[in-house]
Amino acid sequence: MYINKVEICGVNTAKLPVLSAEEKESLLQKIKEGDETAKTTFINGNLRLVLSVIQKFCNKGEHADDLFQVGCVGLIKAVKNFDTSIGVKFSTYAVPMIIGEVRRYLRDNNVIRVSRSVKDLAYKALQTKEELIREKNAEPTIEEIAKKMDVSPKAVSYALDAIQDPVSLYDPVFHDGTDAVSVMDQVSDDKNYDEIWTDDIVLREAIERLHEREKNIIMLRFFQGKTQTEVAKAIGISQAQVSRLEKNAINHMKKFI
Repeated sequence: MYINKVEICGVNTAKLPVLSAEEKESLLQKIKEGDETAKTTFINGNLRLVLSVIQKFCNKGEHADDLFQVGCVGLIKAVKNFDTSIGVKFSTYAVPMIIGEVRRYLRDNNVIRVSRSVKDLAYKALQTKEELIREKNAEPTIEEIAKKMDVSPKAVSYALDAIQDPVSLYDPVFHDGTDAVSVMDQVSDDKNYDEIWTDDIVLREAIERLHEREKNIIMLRFFQGKTQTEVAKAIGISQAQVSRLEKNAINHMKKFI
């Protein structure tokens, strides 16, 4: 996947505009009033978000141009549905939307091709299985099927697995009338950091909303691993004050998150 190339879908990624916070706020207000030109400017100013997201999927074997187009769809949906009154940055809202759009694309385009020889072996194994059931009036093992076919048990097992319909990680396994629980929700994946990455964005957004002294304490305590006594000495206040400010900061962050 050529994720580092300069031009993707005819867009020169090296020259993508970067909007200031004031520009974003102004454009969002104009978008709310129905200004289509402002919407286009805002989308172009946030294309770097799409680039940052699709880099997380660079090992999926998809072409960068395709993923970029799909990510742009997610970005446009985020712009359309973003509510400025929710009190979060647009990027915090948009990133999960873009990730979701890319994941759906990868899911829907994951075509598994099985060779004709493997299919033929699988169908022959099914026929042999039926014959053995009629003969023994019992379910045969893979070894028994393989022996009758004069092939290896491994080949039979592989062929039968290959013709099974794949199960999507997004297929629901439980639904109580509200949110469905999917296969993905039941699987632990230490290599997929999409959700952790999104959580990190939200956490840093919460930290940015703190007062400067509270922010400093949180950074020293939880990002640099200092004790409350060490923090107190570093910023020139008492350990009791550090403890109180730390608790206040954590409570403010919890409310935001």
